[in-house]
Amino acid sequence: MTGLFSFLNDYKKIEKPVINVIVTEFFIQLINATFMNILPLYMAKMNYSEEEIAWFITFRFIGVFSLALPIGKFIKGKKLFPFFYLSAIGVPLFGLGIVFAIYFKISWLMYLTLVLWGASFTFMQIPISPFILRNSAKHNHTAAIALSYTTWSFGGILSGVLIAVLHFINPNIFSEQNILILFSVMGFAGIYFLTKTKFDEKVVEVNTQNTNINAKTNWKLIFKALFPTLIIATGAGLTIPFISLFFEKVHQLNAGQFSIISAIASVLVAFAAMLVPRIKKNIGYKIAIPSTQSLAVISLIALATTQYYSQYSIAVYIAIICYLIRQPLMNMAGPMTTEVVLNYVGKNNREITSALTSAIWSGSWVLSGLMVNLMFGLGYQFANIFLITSALYAVGVFMYYLLIVDYIKREEKGLIES
Repeated sequence: MTGLFSFLNDYKKIEKPVINVIVTEFFIQLINATFMNILPLYMAKMNYSEEEIAWFITFRFIGVFSLALPIGKFIKGKKLFPFFYLSAIGVPLFGLGIVFAIYFKISWLMYLTLVLWGASFTFMQIPISPFILRNSAKHNHTAAIALSYTTWSFGGILSGVLIAVLHFINPNIFSEQNILILFSVMGFAGIYFLTKTKFDEKVVEVNTQNTNINAKTNWKLIFKALFPTLIIATGAGLTIPFISLFFEKVHQLNAGQFSIISAIASVLVAFAAMLVPRIKKNIGYKIAIPSTQSLAVISLIALATTQYYSQYSIAVYIAIICYLIRQPLMNMAGPMTTEVVLNYVGKNNREITSALTSAIWSGSWVLSGLMVNLMFGLGYQFANIFLITSALYAVGVFMYYLLIVDYIKREEKGLIES
């Protein structure tokens, strides 16, 4: 394959079992993308306040946070494939439970189902990268991790397009509630691809000359690798769950309109993420990661400030353009930072590092959700909150740069296991 889509050649040799697991991840992310965009709007339609929505959303991340570290310790040296079944069943099942609880306003069930829904994600989130590194050839690692990252984007594309079409056909029949139910049911399709996967999973990685699964965890190395993630995740939690509300409250875009924008952004994110193997090969981590993230920070600042002149019609167009620029730039760094971090900590620390990554994202988003709840209550504007995110992102980008510099030094000394 030549020309514009020649980068697809990088993905042809990925092992079939890995592909099937990534397809299952896609169906889980299809639900995730739909709930991320539509759940706040559905709750608003059900007369929940912005503070209540922010508080409710944090409970999803409590589930992930509470289970991440125990799961990371438990899966070390064990088969990972069975955990994907738990995620493929739990995410759509508890998604339906969330909608039921909101509709009938059963508070205790709302919190319970959202915690369990978030917990179900951990059974895919935590094992997926270690699974890829165990069960794919070294030359396929970057492509497989990048493809795994694109499942969020492709899920967002399909979700956005279908929601926009359904909303156009009949917004009353395909209400926010019915859309959430429909996509939850569609998510069960991921189970099919797991049942079609027959292979001998690798449990102990090959070439573990200097690695023992019972060896002591290097916490100092792990903390150093994950500190930039902690900063970035804290900032992201202040913004990402509330993007759809920003466009609705500030720029008066409805669910159908925002879904179109979200779908376009997802296309750009997917395309950018799939270019990652080529970008890594041509310019390396040291330039690729900080440059893309820095441009994303600038775009977020421009997006946030549109609230200050939202009374002018041009503001919404500038906000949309900034959002479409920010999304691919920030997300395309994800596969590269994941590979850097997991190689930096070494084979003995990968499972626990993957678990801690999920715990950091979830814990930071819980904290951020509580902060947003407080800031909404104090009358903070979306712009102020998003600008705080931009400042945190800037610090995180610099910390990633320092990590990459140290990564290169350790690689030259032969201390990096890949």
